[in-house]
Amino acid sequence: MSADPPFVDRDALAARAYAAYDDGDLIEARAWFHRLLAAAPDVPDYHYMQGLVCKYLRDWPMSLKHNLRSLALRTDADEASRWNAAIAATAIGDWGEARRQWADCGIAVPDGDDEIDANFGVAGFRLNAWDRGETLFGRRIDPVRARLINVPLPDSGYRYGDIVLHDGAATGQRRFHQSMVPVLNVLERLETSEFQTFAVFLSSPQREDRDALVEARMPGIAFIEDWTESIAHYCLRCSYGAPHRRSEGAHDVEKRTDWWPERNLGIAAQSRHSVTRLIERWRANGTGRRLDAVESRDTAPGAPPPNSGQWWLSPEDRTDTGSDGND
Repeated sequence: MSADPPFVDRDALAARAYAAYDDGDLIEARAWFHRLLAAAPDVPDYHYMQGLVCKYLRDWPMSLKHNLRSLALRTDADEASRWNAAIAATAIGDWGEARRQWADCGIAVPDGDDEIDANFGVAGFRLNAWDRGETLFGRRIDPVRARLINVPLPDSGYRYGDIVLHDGAATGQRRFHQSMVPVLNVLERLETSEFQTFAVFLSSPQREDRDALVEARMPGIAFIEDWTESIAHYCLRCSYGAPHRRSEGAHDVEKRTDWWPERNLGIAAQSRHSVTRLIERWRANGTGRRLDAVESRDTAPGAPPPNSGQWWLSPEDRTDTGSDGND
């Protein structure tokens, strides 16, 4: 006679797996869900959770595998599994699978076999969300990819014009011109822009002097942004658009009504030579215009730590003990 298989307490395994996920310990969660699936391979929710964990670990082949298995085991539609399968398929460039999942979600995308390139509007994008990352704007070219249209700070590792992969669920909202748009967490950079980021520190006597530089056009220069005006520092809750109480008179962003000559600009350019030519021409065409420094830093986007808390959620949705801080 063969021995009975050893007893496996599936409830205990599930409790450990979900607890690890809720704590933001993704490596631990993946290990427990792996054990749970070995004991219960036909439970779709466990495949969905393993696919979700693998998404935040950016293990795209395994995320796709488990989300597809989650869908195959269900008798009803599961939009969350479809979205995550489409995200993973997009990450690895499986455009046929991505199109199938978007079609099943009721999202129209252009026909074809190559990558999707359409207009899904503008949204806000949080870079390095696990590390109080900055938020800027991008133009969505498919449901989960976007091209950045601001000049990111050099420390972010991102560039103007990068193609980024982003999550499907909004974690806040921001004003873009006259409209409120969702803020979405960037998961990783898919294509690196040819335009490097140069931090330019200068003195502009009048607003008109600054405008002349920002509006200048020159070969090798893609975009010029006055960070002195465009960068605002928010508390973590305000950065996500989450309501909260503030002490009377407190404000998250300091607004200057007078002109401040010392300016910090971000310039997206192909080379330092292009930036130097631009600034030299600007200085020659005005009085009192001064360049203090041009700096560049060649960094790459970071990877999310595997146990950094539930960085993928907005503050009010978190069950971990992540603390507030500045953007």
